[in-house]
Amino acid sequence: MLSQKALLLGASRRPALRRVLVGTPITRQVVDRFVAGETLPEALDVVRRLTGEGLAVTLDHLGEDVTDRAEACRSRDAYLAALDGLAPLGLGRAAEVSVKLSAFGQALPGGEDLAPELVRPVVEAAAAIGTTVTLDMEDSSTVDATLGTLAELRRTHPETGAVLQAALHRTEDDARALAVAGSRVRLVKGAYDEPPSVAHQGRDDVDAAYARCLGVLMRGPGYPMVGSHDPRLVSLAQRLAAEYDRAADSWEVQMLYGIRPAEQHRLAAEGVTVRAYVPYGVDWYGYFVRRLAERPANLRFFLRSLVTTG
Repeated sequence: MLSQKALLLGASRRPALRRVLVGTPITRQVVDRFVAGETLPEALDVVRRLTGEGLAVTLDHLGEDVTDRAEACRSRDAYLAALDGLAPLGLGRAAEVSVKLSAFGQALPGGEDLAPELVRPVVEAAAAIGTTVTLDMEDSSTVDATLGTLAELRRTHPETGAVLQAALHRTEDDARALAVAGSRVRLVKGAYDEPPSVAHQGRDDVDAAYARCLGVLMRGPGYPMVGSHDPRLVSLAQRLAAEYDRAADSWEVQMLYGIRPAEQHRLAAEGVTVRAYVPYGVDWYGYFVRRLAERPANLRFFLRSLVTTG
C-alpha cells in the first residue's frame, strides 16, 4: 500500500487535481499560510515584516518544471528582480535567496551546462548586495549535478550554500566532504519519495541519519544551517553547538514560512539565528503539496480548513 507521502507526491503530478485545487478559493486561503504571495512586492512586504521581527529570510521564487530555455531564463530574471528588490532594504546576509536548479533548466537537454550558466548571474548579483545564494537539493537523481554546479560556483563565490537531505544513504559522506571552512550547508530530512536503494524509509532511521549528519557538520569549521521544525533535532543542534563551542553567529536554524512561527520567534529571542524560508510566485502548487506530504499536521490543517472555511 502506498504511503500518505507517496500518494500526495503523486497527486502533485496530476494535472486534473492541480486544476481543481488551484481554482478553489478555499485552497488559496490555506496556501496563504505557506506562500508569501504571488508577486515580488507581496514577498518583499513579508521580508520587511519578518526581518523587523528579528528573523532572517531566504526567498524562493516558485517555478521548477521548466520545459525550455526561455522559461529557464525567466527564472533567472525573476531572481535578479528579487535581488534588485532586496538591495534598497540593506539587509545583507539577513536576506538571501534559494534556487532550484530545475528552474534554471537543469533537466533540459544540455541542462548541466545551462543551469550553471543561468544561475551564475544570480550568484554574482547576490554578492553585489552583500548576500548569497543557496542551491536547493531536489530528488536523488539530481544530487551529483547539483553538487557539481556548487563546486563550480564556489571557485569564485565560496559562500554559495548547499542543501543535503539526511534521508539519502550517501548524505553522511557528502556532509563530510562539505564540512570545510566557509562552507554553508543546510541539512534537511528530505521531501522526495525515494526508493529504499537510495534512501532510509522509516522515520526513526531518517531521524538517526539526520543526527549523524548534523554531528558531522557541527564538528566541522563550516556554517551549518539546521533545516528542521522537529523540536528534538533543534534541541540537538543547540546541544552540539554548545558542546563544540560554536559562536551564535556560526550556525543557524531554518524553518519554512508559516510553520511553527511562534517557535521561530522564541528561538530568535533566545539568541539563535533563525531564517524563514519564504516562497512566493504563481507556481505554488507543487511546493504546497510537498509541504502537505512532509508533515501529517500540515495535511490535517488543510483538511480542517476545507471543512471550516467558507
